[in-house]
This record gives sequence, C-alpha cells and structure tokens, in this order.
Amino acid sequence: MRRLTLLLAAALASTAAAADPPPRPFPVPDAEVARYTAFRAAGPIEVDGRLDEESWRRAPRSPRFVDMVTGRPVVHDTHAAVVWDDEALYVGFWVEEPMVEAKLTNKGAAIYRENDVEVFIAGRDAYYEFEMNALGTIYEVFFIWKEAYDRGGYAAEPTLSMSHPRTAHFDGLQFSPHPRGRRVACLGWEFPGIRTAVFVDGSLNKNDDRDRGWTAELAFPWRGMKWLAAGDGRALPPRDGDDWRIDFSRFNHYREAPHPDDDRWGDSGGWVWSKHGIRDSHVPEVFPHVEFSASEVPAGPAGDVPASGPAATR
Repeated sequence: MRRLTLLLAAALASTAAAADPPPRPFPVPDAEVARYTAFRAAGPIEVDGRLDEESWRRAPRSPRFVDMVTGRPVVHDTHAAVVWDDEALYVGFWVEEPMVEAKLTNKGAAIYRENDVEVFIAGRDAYYEFEMNALGTIYEVFFIWKEAYDRGGYAAEPTLSMSHPRTAHFDGLQFSPHPRGRRVACLGWEFPGIRTAVFVDGSLNKNDDRDRGWTAELAFPWRGMKWLAAGDGRALPPRDGDDWRIDFSRFNHYREAPHPDDDRWGDSGGWVWSKHGIRDSHVPEVFPHVEFSASEVPAGPAGDVPASGPAATR
C-alpha cells in the first residue's frame, strides 16, 4: 500500500511539473487601477476642441497624469474626463505644453512619432486604439485577440478580414507574451462617425514664445462600437452601472531632466491616468475602470477624482 501511495505521489508530481506554468501576472494589480464614474452630459456637445460646454465644466476630471511605468509625478499637467449620451461617448483632454508642435497631416500617419494624446477602448475580445496630435491628425487601429477571431465572426467585416492588405499580426510591446497571446491588428478599420477637434492655446510650431497647451475633444458614436461589443454583447449605449475598461494617455518625444538628488528618477515619455507598470499601452487589464452612470453630471465645478480606489461619485 505504501509503495502504491508513493507511486501515485510521484505520478501526480510529474503531472504537475508537466502542466502549463501559471498565467503571467499583469504589471499592476486590479486593486491599484484607477476607477471613474462617467455621467450623462447635461446637454448637447459641440465637438470643437474648446471643452467649454457646461458638461465639461461639471464633469469630474482625472487626477494629474503620472508616468506610465513608475506612477510618479511628471513635469507637465494633463487631465481627462468622460461624459456620454444616447449618441456617443465623449472624451476631453486638457494638455499643458509650453511648446505645442505637430507636423504630420495625413490620416493614418505614425502619430506616435509626435507628441499626442491616446485613447484605448477595450471590449472583451477586441480593443480600439486612437491617437491624435495637436493638428488633429489621427491614427487608429482595431485589435482582435487571435484566439477569439473566428468565434466572433470578425471576418464578416471586410476591413477586419485577415485578407485585408492592412491587417497584420501583433504580439504586443514590452508585456509580451500576453496571456491571451497574439492579436490581429486591423489598420484598415476606421471608427464610423467619429468626430474630433483640437484647440491650441498658444502658437503651433512657433517656439520663440511659450504656449499654454492644447485641448482635445472626441466623440465616439455607440453605433461605431458594434465590433467592440461583439465579444460579450454589451449594451450600446451602456446601462447604468456598466463597467468598461478605457485607457487615456499622452506620449511625448522629450523627457524631463533627471533630478540630481534622485537616481531612481526616470521619465518614460508616456504619461497616463492610471499607471501601467510597463511601457506598453496594449494591456487592457491595467486600463482604468469606467463605470457609466445614468445620472446627469453633478452641478458645481469639476474636481479631480482619486487615481485609484472606489469609483468617483461626486
């Protein structure tokens, strides 16, 4: 009997050793990821880049953005906010920038090579990347997790087809391999009905003066999110209490000078609402939680919300 017990123990140990290793942990635990409540707009939103509607004055703003990798403070101020209505999801950015620069003008150009703002909207089996510079030039990609591609029926959309000339495979950046594996990157897909605008508070591409910065205003219509919602059939527009994962970031092609009394200092060039713990925007599991509220934006001036912890409900 003892011999049989030992043999069984050895077999179990061998099986455990041969099993797949545990999934790779994500760079930031969910308890440390920012949470935010997105309220309904108080009236129509005119997408002109100025963010001067009553809704934007009242909407809670994010905390000041932090370094993407370390979560430490950064040299210039950046905030974002979200409101919504039955037509669209609206995102606003307030970007402090002493020298506003942008040169790329062709849609689909590599905006990530310039200073920009970025939004990533995640569904269960896909996510959407949006980038825009201070000229209002945009770059967008629709990513689908390869293991979900066939069951989601994505090939029915020509611009998401594997045979499309602008479709490729993507393995991620620094957080690779991701536990879900490869993505299908669809660069030919364009967000239906998207509206965007920029307002520069200063002089674009004129560096003999000091600018105050720029604001960006974005409208993502719910009708354009059909394929984002395909994985889990989420409601469009969302229902009261629905929780989405949306990332908000700013990338710069300069770095803050090191602090002479702090050898740990390092500006990654990527600044975000909620720390990623790694220089990689393609990890939906670290995107902020955005909970949708059916309530209108509260009366009174906007205030910053905590970087993490319970959803803001001011």
